Order: sequence, then C-alpha cells, then structure tokens
Amino acid sequence: MGVLDDGTPYYAPLGEIMADGSRVVCHLCGRALRSVVAHLPSHGWTKDQYCEAFGLERGQSLEGSDTHKIRAALFTARLAVDQAVRDGAATGRERARNGELARAAAAAARGRRFPEQRRRKARDALTSIPREAIAQANRDRADRHLAHVADEVARGHGYPDIRAYVLARVTRGVSLAMISREAGLHKDWLCRHLARVDPAAQDAVRQQGAGRHDVRWLPAVRALGFADVPSYLADRHVRRHLTINAIAAEVGLSNHAVTSALERHGLPVTQHAAKRHAAERRAADVAASLGYATIAEYIGGRREQGWTWAAISAESGQPSTWLRRRAAS
Repeated sequence: MGVLDDGTPYYAPLGEIMADGSRVVCHLCGRALRSVVAHLPSHGWTKDQYCEAFGLERGQSLEGSDTHKIRAALFTARLAVDQAVRDGAATGRERARNGELARAAAAAARGRRFPEQRRRKARDALTSIPREAIAQANRDRADRHLAHVADEVARGHGYPDIRAYVLARVTRGVSLAMISREAGLHKDWLCRHLARVDPAAQDAVRQQGAGRHDVRWLPAVRALGFADVPSYLADRHVRRHLTINAIAAEVGLSNHAVTSALERHGLPVTQHAAKRHAAERRAADVAASLGYATIAEYIGGRREQGWTWAAISAESGQPSTWLRRRAAS
C-alpha cells in the first residue's frame, strides 16, 4: 500500500488495523495472522517499533478476536489461582483509582507525536459533534479565559473584582485605555471585553462617561429649558424631527458631537429627519384626503383594480414617480 521513509514497504493502511475474521493483517508482509505480536520476531521488530512505524497506539491489540478471547480466559484462570497475579492486578487498580497511572501516561506521552491512529480517532470524534456545539464550547472557553484574566488583574491591584477596579479608576477620570495599559493588557482590552466579562460594570462606565461628555452640553441645553441632554435630544430629534445639523447649530457643537450624544444616550439616529418626516406627513395627508388610512392601501387598491400609474396620478394629484416610490417603500 506504500513505502515508509526508510524504504520499508507496508501492506495495510497506516494508523489502522485490518482484520480478516479472527486474524489480523501484518503491515510488514500482508499475511493474516492470529497474533502479529508473536509474528514480529520473524521480521526482527518489536511491538513498540511496529506501532510507532505504522502510526498505531501503543496499547493497540495486534491479535485476532479468537486469540484475544483465549488469552483473556487464560488470564482469568491465572487470576483465580496465582496470588502474584492478584496482587499485581490490585496494585494496578489502585494506581488507576488514585490517578497515578494517568499521570504516568501523560508524562510518558509529553513531547511525543500523536500516532496517526489517535489523530484519526480525534478527527472522527470532532466530525460527529454538531458545529453549533463546537462554537458554543469555544465561546464558553473564551469567556472563562477572559474572566480569569479580569480576576487576575483585579486581585493584582487589590480589588475584589474587575468592576470595583474599573469603577474606582474611572471615577478618578482614567480612561479604559489607560486602565488597560496599567493592567499590562492591550489598550483596547477593556473596551472590547468589559461588556462580556461584566455587563453591569460596562453600563456603569457608560453612564459615568455620558455624564462627563455632557458637561459641555449643559449650558446650551439648560438655556433652552431642558434639565439634561437626553430630554433635549429626544424633544428635538425624535419628537420635532430636527436634523443633526440643525441641532448642532442650535447648541453650537459639531454634527459629530450630536451623533455621538444620540448614540451615547440610546436614541435612534435618523438621517435627513426633517425631509423624511415631511415626506411621511405628505403621504398621510394625501391618503386621508382620498379616504384611506395609508398611501400604500390607496395605491395597492387602485393597482388591484387595474388602474394605470397615470390614472392614479391624475386622481391623487401627485406625480407618478412619487407614487411609485411610496409603493416600493
């Protein structure tokens, strides 16, 4: 089936055991045997050399099913009458129970390349797991890592948790980027991960940040009769449909500052608010004059009756292009 790097030909797939009934195929010569282990001395090989060369796990059985059953029956008989065998079995069970065997196996495998058989088993196991489960497991592992990093940072600075540490520093006017640098992290670590690690801490930081950023707004807002920035923005942009540029001109700030304030206070940002509101009012007035709740109902009803766009335009007194845009929207 192929040739090893040293030129040795093999007659069974690497990382697999080919069984023919109660016999196992030898990788070195292709013969089907009851026990490959007993056959290996004829090739001058040991079992460890054989398993390593052909990608098999060290504990892999190289015997046919019948031979394995015979050996198991013989061992059971010896276990019943041979005290030394019983003592050895009891010692092995105790080492397995207290984890000594697992630790010894891990130490022996450290630095050793996984055999092909083990890698194939791992691939088969992974392909049987749903992608959603793998993705969720990866997210959970990432969350645990982030929580561990946050706890280490907080304890390293003498705080019980990341929330207490961050709020103490933010109260003193320190930014999240500076806190991240103080902790030995990337400057954007807290900006990216604080909401995932501690949502309550992120909300508290956002509220404090909003108050700090609103300081320059307060003189203009209070002069217009509003107690705070959110109520002013809600009145101007949401209820009265003033544009961002109009609000910026009214308070003497940039349009970028207005957009940032709307997002900071959780208010919807509507581009071209005045024009869109005027268009909606126009559509509502036209529909009401024709006896319909909405312009869409009017256009849909006329189109179902077979009216042309020109006829609908003549009846409503509106351009056909405007009617088409309203129907599409």
